[in-house]
Amino acid sequence: MHVLRVVGPSDAGKTTLVERLTERLAEEGRVATVKHIDCDPDVDTEGKDTARHRAAGAGETYGVTSDGSWFATGENRSLSDLLDGFAPEYDYALVEGYGDATLPTVVLGGEGGDAADDSDGREYAGEILQRAPDADSVDVEAALDALAETEPYETLESLVRRAKRSPDAEFSGAIATFTGRVRARDGPEDAATEFLEFEKYDGVAEEKMAAISEELEAREGVYDVVLHHRTGVVEAGEDIVFVVVLAGHRAEAFETVEDGIDRLKAEVPLFKKEVTVDGEFWAHQHEEHSHD
Repeated sequence: MHVLRVVGPSDAGKTTLVERLTERLAEEGRVATVKHIDCDPDVDTEGKDTARHRAAGAGETYGVTSDGSWFATGENRSLSDLLDGFAPEYDYALVEGYGDATLPTVVLGGEGGDAADDSDGREYAGEILQRAPDADSVDVEAALDALAETEPYETLESLVRRAKRSPDAEFSGAIATFTGRVRARDGPEDAATEFLEFEKYDGVAEEKMAAISEELEAREGVYDVVLHHRTGVVEAGEDIVFVVVLAGHRAEAFETVEDGIDRLKAEVPLFKKEVTVDGEFWAHQHEEHSHD
């Protein structure tokens, strides 16, 4: 799933641009959208009764109209929670607002140039795909071409679903997976890791992972191998690398998962910086604190 965020001042037309992008992307796949709001949704007319539901103990409530329209309210739903839920089902997610997130972004209200900020001077994390004074000035096709070159948002579930779409899925009796996460520390006395940051040569890491997958899929009884490694900033406790194997039986599946993660770590060129409470270290300068 590719994710695109739209940010900028309130009068720059963010919602208008999200509408244009949604109409265009719906021609190619399923689209989900998220809008960040500052007010409590229960102040809205259609959300008043959900406050009573939540007061009774419901953590999340949905309202569905007779024509199938719906709205939802809830608490403690982060943007990452929402994107994780979208990833297995949708091809695209459009995010309006959420200025603190690190996502591919279109910035509205800027004055031009390279600065990743809007007319209010706010800086945004993430790759800036395009900047424009307002929604009408955005080149939608150019923005979507740039989006296609960004790293997709993947979860274990979305990768498993991809493997299940294999044309050989009917011969499979096993799916084995591995999920590597950022380890906060090795032991009680170890300095806590705050986050890891990964960089890669454009195209090189993807080509190597594709080659590894192809070689592993050549094994008897192995039908699909999916490898994915996140780049950018990954905080302690977050998932960072996935291996999914679709195979005829569990023996081939387990063996191939282990070989897949071993080869990914040994052969895929990635540059890792670790940031701990004591300082910053490049991977070759400090003991690893990522996944096993």
